[in-house]
Amino acid sequence: MNFWQKILAEKKMILALSPMDGVSDFPFRSIGKKYGQMDVVFSEFANVEGICRSSSSRILDHFDFDGMERPFVAQIFGKTPSFFKQAAVLLCELGVEGIDINMGCPAPTVANHGSGAAIIKNPSLAKEIIKAVQDGVREWSEGLELKDCIDISSKMLIGVTEKKKKFSLIDVDRKKIPTISVKTRIGYHEEEIETWLPHLIEMRLAAISLHGRTLKQGYSGKADWSVIGRAATLIKEADPSVTFLGNGDVLDYEEAKQKVEEFGVDGVLIGRSSFGKPFVFLPKEERSKFLTEQNIFKVALEHAKLYEQTYPETEGYRFLPMRKHLAWYTKGIEQAAVIRSELVRSNNSLEVEQILKKHNLI
Repeated sequence: MNFWQKILAEKKMILALSPMDGVSDFPFRSIGKKYGQMDVVFSEFANVEGICRSSSSRILDHFDFDGMERPFVAQIFGKTPSFFKQAAVLLCELGVEGIDINMGCPAPTVANHGSGAAIIKNPSLAKEIIKAVQDGVREWSEGLELKDCIDISSKMLIGVTEKKKKFSLIDVDRKKIPTISVKTRIGYHEEEIETWLPHLIEMRLAAISLHGRTLKQGYSGKADWSVIGRAATLIKEADPSVTFLGNGDVLDYEEAKQKVEEFGVDGVLIGRSSFGKPFVFLPKEERSKFLTEQNIFKVALEHAKLYEQTYPETEGYRFLPMRKHLAWYTKGIEQAAVIRSELVRSNNSLEVEQILKKHNLI
């Protein structure tokens, strides 16, 4: 029984934090896990070409995690099977619980290069990529060392060692191999689950996540949950062991539960609704309790401090990516525009604290 199945057996529904490029970094996930208690967290995606070709280990920041974030699923994308295999070995070495292959990103910078949702048009490549990841995991479990992966640089090897020390990741057990999953969309130009999903089911994945839009839609319009429901039936009839998650426009715990009951999915990924609201994964009563007992702006400040601690300026990082998170925390409050305009110009957590105190928010 893998961790997906164990959660289902215990809770009957999986609530996971969706992988979001440029958003779901370590501090965001940590705050979400601490205050939202979602069952599973996904990393931002990282390019396997970058993992195997980059002379810098900075790309490994995508896979920062600690014990609190488990089970942790690392997401990767690209189009080169041999690089996927080596990236899988690297992720096994970091001790992740799951490896998720992105076949759903609609961004032109990804899809126009044949990666992400573009793979929907190339089922043979999709299966080759999945098999490469499966081979990497299996060969690692049988003793393959990361240093034996020909495209992994010495700097990347050092980076892996440093990450394990920084986040107190214990030596991994080769008997505990990560699950392999795919996140995808309902189609390319139009819905095509009956022709696309069977290729994924054939590969005996542990889990499949389906976003209810096509690549062409991007994030416009509404996610089509009726198609997700049809996909749930298709998958469960073909292979009941596959954990199937729906994704798209889910606002909170109650809506997630409704989707599970109505459309037959095993769980739901929540993404944009969690921006500035880590508590959306909690039932209404617990959300209300959270908002009564917690000052959301103290949480925002905690988030800013954790960002600084994780990505210090002394190591060449900038505070700029944190600003959008601060803006999200202001949604719906009085004088939001004024406060937001100040927060998005902040350069460190001390300035954030001064702004919040100035407006009597903490």
